[in-house]
Amino acid sequence: MLYNKYMNKSELAIGVFDSGMGGLTVLRSLRKALPYESFIYLGDTARLPYGTKSPETVKLYALQMAKILVERRIKALVIACNTATSAALSHLQELMPDMPVLGVISPGASAAVLATKSGKIAVLATETTIAGNMYQRLITENLPNALISARACSLLVALAEEGMVDNDIARTTLEHYLKNLSDVDTILLGCTHFPVFKPLLTEILPAGIAIVDSADATALALQKLLAEGNILNNIKSKINSSYYLVTDSVTRFQKVGEIFLNETLSTADIELIDL
Repeated sequence: MLYNKYMNKSELAIGVFDSGMGGLTVLRSLRKALPYESFIYLGDTARLPYGTKSPETVKLYALQMAKILVERRIKALVIACNTATSAALSHLQELMPDMPVLGVISPGASAAVLATKSGKIAVLATETTIAGNMYQRLITENLPNALISARACSLLVALAEEGMVDNDIARTTLEHYLKNLSDVDTILLGCTHFPVFKPLLTEILPAGIAIVDSADATALALQKLLAEGNILNNIKSKINSSYYLVTDSVTRFQKVGEIFLNETLSTADIELIDL
């Protein structure tokens, strides 16, 4: 994706990255909330999943992904990955003080606090995100009496990446992870891969349990940051566009990405890059 060097800063794209396809759920919400913005999405499909890797490794990967996007000229960066947010958000914010850098955990935690009535919240995430304790800390800061059940559900990432979101294997896996969570009233999906399981979760969970993901909350938070920085693109003649960078298999990204975005992807908009 090329940019005219004379473009105003507000016309530059927003960079979004994730370990693979999961961040596309965030991109979908960003595009809905910010209809006149352009986006560059980077999926590190060669090294997924991040959720079972050490925080140090994930931090290194996140720095590499951010560098690639900054080189493409962006005006803001969204870490559309809970694991990478937990491991690298504060460091990236320090490295790029003049650019809005936003993760998905804080908006998601705030949305869960607003959704719960009993204060009993289950956080479903990857091993690294759960171990990072960021969701738990942010929820209790805003709701000191919250009772939080944290579950590492890394198998769901692999199922989502394979497009196995509504079959018997997915159902059995979800039922396994949801054991003994009947007393909660809010389920927080602490991984951007997990929203694709919402229809199945709705079938499995008892009626009345709120299912919260951070995508919509993140989109609203970014909209506010762009407006405050006077870099929100309000040129209504501009068409919302998205360009995709992947570190492995364009064909596979196209196939599975269409499940996450619920739309057709063109290979012309997907670029294979070297790390």
